[in-house]
Amino acid sequence: MEKVRAFIAIDFPDEVVKEIARVQEVFGNKQFTGKMTELENLHLTLKFLGEIEAEKVEEVRSALREIKFGKFEARLAEAGTFNHRGKPSIVWIKVGGEGIFDLQSAVDLAVEKCGFKKEKRFMSHLTIARVKYVKDKKDFVGYVKRLGVRDVKFNVGGFKLMRSELQPMGPVYTVVEEFELKEK
Repeated sequence: MEKVRAFIAIDFPDEVVKEIARVQEVFGNKQFTGKMTELENLHLTLKFLGEIEAEKVEEVRSALREIKFGKFEARLAEAGTFNHRGKPSIVWIKVGGEGIFDLQSAVDLAVEKCGFKKEKRFMSHLTIARVKYVKDKKDFVGYVKRLGVRDVKFNVGGFKLMRSELQPMGPVYTVVEEFELKEK
């Protein structure tokens, strides 16, 4: 049986991508070993489904079509890091706006009917870099916190069920289905 690596996400409009590119450029001046997230791969993951069977994808699609949710405004917020064993591993930018959390809850409820567990703790963020090594951890974390992300507001008009194929050069994302949010 074919397996599909899948997740549910929000894409970003051009003005957000431009700000992230600016932040990545500034951030790129800091010495670290790792990889920046490609601009075309930027997204906010609402729910990671993992490796699922192709028939389960159809079940998820059907459940997601049932979500009734209005468009809303979100915004970029501060930058930070996720650490693994005391070492920075992910550099992220927080995505704010109450609607993000409400939409994530609606997605969680929809896919729970398909056998997926609810998120224990949802952190609304987009990954801008993956870090393998940095010499001075404390200095690096402080630098990231001072990156000065601009408060860019944007409208969220939908979300997508995505397929992720891991390739040697990085992941390749394909849209399985788009789900439009309605006007309130």
